[in-house]
Amino acid sequence: MELISTYLRALRLLAPEKGLASLLVIANITLGLIQLAEPVIFGRVVDALSKGQASRDLIALWAGLGLFGIVAGVLVAMAADRLSHRLRLSVLSDAFESVITLPSQKQGESGSTVRILLAGSDALFWMWLTFLREHLAALVSIAFLIPTAIQMQPELAGILGLLAVFYTLANIFVVRKSQSGQEAVESHNSGVFGQVGDVIGNITVVQGFERVHLEVASLKTLMRELLEVQYPVLTWWAVLTVLTRASATLAMVAIFGTGAYLSAEGRISLGEIVSFVGFATLLIGKLDQLSSFTVRIFSQMPTIKSFLDLFDIAAPSPKEAQKPELRVTEGHVRFEQVSFRYPGSHQGVIALDFEVPPGQTVALVGKTGSGKTTTLLLLERLLEIDSGQILIDGQNIQDVQLPSLRHAISVVFQDAGLFNRSILENIRVGCPEATEAEIHEAAQKAEAEEFILRKPGGYDFVIGEQGGNLSGGERQRLAIARALIKKAPLLILDEATSALDTWTEARIQRALDVLKKGRTTFVIAHRLSTVSHADQIIVLDQGRIIEQGSFEALVAAQGAFAEMLREGGFSKPDHEPIPNGESP
Repeated sequence: MELISTYLRALRLLAPEKGLASLLVIANITLGLIQLAEPVIFGRVVDALSKGQASRDLIALWAGLGLFGIVAGVLVAMAADRLSHRLRLSVLSDAFESVITLPSQKQGESGSTVRILLAGSDALFWMWLTFLREHLAALVSIAFLIPTAIQMQPELAGILGLLAVFYTLANIFVVRKSQSGQEAVESHNSGVFGQVGDVIGNITVVQGFERVHLEVASLKTLMRELLEVQYPVLTWWAVLTVLTRASATLAMVAIFGTGAYLSAEGRISLGEIVSFVGFATLLIGKLDQLSSFTVRIFSQMPTIKSFLDLFDIAAPSPKEAQKPELRVTEGHVRFEQVSFRYPGSHQGVIALDFEVPPGQTVALVGKTGSGKTTTLLLLERLLEIDSGQILIDGQNIQDVQLPSLRHAISVVFQDAGLFNRSILENIRVGCPEATEAEIHEAAQKAEAEEFILRKPGGYDFVIGEQGGNLSGGERQRLAIARALIKKAPLLILDEATSALDTWTEARIQRALDVLKKGRTTFVIAHRLSTVSHADQIIVLDQGRIIEQGSFEALVAAQGAFAEMLREGGFSKPDHEPIPNGESP
């Protein structure tokens, strides 16, 4: 059964704390036996008192066991609580670290992923805590209660057995009836969180296009749909509560009635009746506890399963750790018949085959959707290729450790990609060990220090979410400073100067020219000046290379690239006329 397998998978995550977890298991077994012993001793005390026998030793034993159970229960609860908190933060940290290393096609919607991480780790915490603090002891008590009761009085034990069987069957029945509904609830919950994340991530668009009311209405619609699938599930659990409460009441009445009958025939003592009442009270309490646990764990099981599945997808394979690190000696890059398709789409790249000698600059050009950005995402392994291979200095990037590949590449994105932190911290992202002097030098080369020193606090100025407190040109210059300080042998410039005015671009271009020296560089650009200075140009169309060569050779060929020039496919910062003849 999927519920049990998921539950066992979750319990296996206790392995890092197996020493303490094992001690808690032993402690729970002890507490379960103590809880079972108390009704037996209580019954013997009643028998002793009814017969006028000495009961002091029994009462002392009863009191001692009760006191020990209280102290042990508190210690177990404290240890279980601390263990569960540690494990929750540990698995959340591990899952977070793994998820942010996943290829982008496996990450899913950010809002749903955040919910899975947070809600899943919370659900695991609660499950571990209640298992180690309550439910294991309850299972032990029930496991030993029935045999003990049979030995004392088979007829009354049969009533307790029937009660336990009824609880079990009722829970199984309701779980099966509501399973599909609960999965639908989880799916709708993910939809709600995904919608919230999508809207908040585009809040300026929502406000600018006056979509506030429309987005709120859309979210309310999703919530109504969520309630529609959630109400039947809640109804089934309410039915379970009625069934179990009714069976518990009937069982208690049956024990008293049967006990009175057996007592009248002299087949059971008063103390034994009292013990069975204690057994019934204990059993009903434990069954109610386990039933409530079943209700909650079942409702949270889709969330836990999603977390564990995400954890499994993100977890690095043992083979990954055994791979060698990438060693970049020259910076020679080769794409050999590389293909990739986005899931559920015809877009991607097909049979890319080209090479970039060390230290050269290659410009990728083409219409929107032609595969330029996809090509570079494959080089970074932010997407995983479907076929073919990419080699860096003869090393297949699939066969080297991913962190070493990422360490060898600096990137300046079209969207700067800044954090809601200080300017200093954002530049230091490129090199966490960088000194302040190195950071200042990188900012100077990126033509950024002038505006930085004008900000309140200078380098300590917090730039806001996604750099919202900066202009577009300022954000881009910080991104360039970040790439400068990394000093990686491979460089990717994805529309790196697109957000800059002509005057600023000229200054930045000088810094980029310095940065590109001795580095193999990939450029996506729509500026004619950038393309014309590239060592080679690759023209893409619908994911395929349709032309390749130097600027002069492609213009002379009068093919697709020359057509782009004639049609104004590139902007010129110096505003000179774009070539409209046979040559630029």
